[in-house]
Amino acid sequence: MAQTLAPTSPLRRQWIRRNGWVFGVYLLLVVMLLYERAIHATAFSAFDVQSLVDASVPLAMAAMAQASVVLAGGIDLAVGPLMSLSNVIAANLMVHASFGGALLISLALLIGGALVGATTGLVITVTRVPDIIVTLATSAVWGGVALQVMPTPSGGAPTEFVNLLTGDVRSSGFPVGVIIIALVYLVVWLPIRRTRPGLALYAMGSNRTAAFLSGVNVARTRILAYSLSGVFAVIGGLALTAQTGNGSASSGAAFTLNSVAAVVIGGVALTGGRGGMLGPIAAAAILTLLSTILGFLNVDPNYSQVMQGVVVVLAVMIGGFVLRRRA
Repeated sequence: MAQTLAPTSPLRRQWIRRNGWVFGVYLLLVVMLLYERAIHATAFSAFDVQSLVDASVPLAMAAMAQASVVLAGGIDLAVGPLMSLSNVIAANLMVHASFGGALLISLALLIGGALVGATTGLVITVTRVPDIIVTLATSAVWGGVALQVMPTPSGGAPTEFVNLLTGDVRSSGFPVGVIIIALVYLVVWLPIRRTRPGLALYAMGSNRTAAFLSGVNVARTRILAYSLSGVFAVIGGLALTAQTGNGSASSGAAFTLNSVAAVVIGGVALTGGRGGMLGPIAAAAILTLLSTILGFLNVDPNYSQVMQGVVVVLAVMIGGFVLRRRA
């Protein structure tokens, strides 16, 4: 019996080390849901669950966008402004469009998001200017373009498009947002994660020099990371369009900071090469739920950013301690 268990024990311990943080994040989410139920009598009703999921989808997409870049050892400060730009363009073009037209507009925006992200990665690669500087500049550009497209909130979207991205599945009470997040994870991220490009992302984030020496195309990998970030950000912007039914140049203002917070809480190392997407997705729900709980407790909304900052600092401290223990 000992001979049978011995070979699998190290693998089991390694698997626990890699995924223990993610399990902790989901456990925290469950605890927070139970606490919400305790302080709010109607919590866990179909409407409450649907509202939580709908509110979490844009942040989950922003977190996946940020994680794509952070895993490769970079950072993207243009996630929020790109979501705003996608939101206003979609709302401006969809206001009189049919459902089919809205889908074509969404597809065009997704392609545009991939190209915009790839261009950002290309600029960083060619100029060798740090990611934080380039994306800070592009965040100002996309924010300015969004204001030019829609100076004041307006626009709209077809009812069928709104129902496609929000609400429940055929009045069953099951949130559509869960399906959206699952589809994006399975269709967009997982095929890349399980293939050579995904391995290159992790290798580059772990040690860029070693990745280069082992044959990883660093330039192509960085471009891929930012291209993925652009796609996820556009999906988040489309989700905002469906939720609000209009466009606003400031709709994505808070998502850059929140995406970094979700990445940190979700167990993705800011140094790159460690983590995944499941943790940040759960962290997005945690941050959304935190705001809801503070509202139930009649806490001044101005303190929500303070609470979020405290949570991020604690997550960074705990994450740093865990990484030192692993080293």
